[in-house]
Amino acid sequence: MQQRPLGRTGRTVSPIGLGTWQLGADWGDVSEADARAVLAASVENGVTLFDTADVYGDGRSESIIGAFLAEGHDVVVATKMGRRLAQEPENYSPANFRAWTDRSRRNLGVDTLDLVQLHCPPTAVIEADATYDELDALVADGTIAAYGVSVETTAQALAAIARPNVTNVQIILNPFRLKPLDEVLPAALAAEVAIFARVPLASGLLSGKYTAATTFAENDHRTYNRQGEAFDRGETFSGVDYATGLEAVAELAAALPSGVSLPAATLAWITSLPGVTSVIPGARNIAQARSNADAAALLEPGSGFDLAAFDGVVREVYDRRLRESIHPQW
Repeated sequence: MQQRPLGRTGRTVSPIGLGTWQLGADWGDVSEADARAVLAASVENGVTLFDTADVYGDGRSESIIGAFLAEGHDVVVATKMGRRLAQEPENYSPANFRAWTDRSRRNLGVDTLDLVQLHCPPTAVIEADATYDELDALVADGTIAAYGVSVETTAQALAAIARPNVTNVQIILNPFRLKPLDEVLPAALAAEVAIFARVPLASGLLSGKYTAATTFAENDHRTYNRQGEAFDRGETFSGVDYATGLEAVAELAAALPSGVSLPAATLAWITSLPGVTSVIPGARNIAQARSNADAAALLEPGSGFDLAAFDGVVREVYDRRLRESIHPQW
């Protein structure tokens, strides 16, 4: 798989990475053996970026990745911090930054964290000069090598991109969430800030496997957070009404040529957008991990997949079905 610059760090990452929220067993049970197999299959297929967080399984995801790194694998690990306490600006303090990063270093078994991202903090935290002073101090003493911000809204993304030492911004971007294309991607490209596209398959809705009769486990956020009961509603199915999403999925899938799956087409389309550095789909098993990585082949000349044509369908379906309800938000 090709590699792309990770902002201005001098490091590179694969255009298709691996999101590891599900390895924390926050989406239903995933055994440690299965989690390790997902990591191994991803690396074997060219993935060089893992995205995790200190709250995924209360550190379980980080710890599993740490054990994998101890085997000698060379992977950029981007973790996130800030959700261990109530989302009040005063909790984003130097002492807590230190405690959170020290815990992640222990979990991952490293002296210096490759990349730490603020985990969808309040807007006031993203806009505060003190936030970046504290992060710069962690870089200066070798606790972290680089930092970024994971955001909910495009306004937050633009505020983070404007900061000179921000390496990346992580934002929801998929065929159900096109607002970042308006301003965020051009701004990131101009500033040499990496963009990680998260929730690329809209919590699995864009897998094309779900129907109106599909049910999810009680401890799966697709059951308990559809209306934002636990955290931002946009994190679950990208904020799209489930029934409307199913209708949009059917249209997108019908536009694809034989042999090209909707998940593969979606991942390839996202990574083809100017300004996107990497897309970070999750995987619960080896087959999903391999399928995600294989989507990169659709970017190659001669793949037979017409990205421009699919782009046109994505935008038309979004404009007709989703723009009115989704675009004014986030």
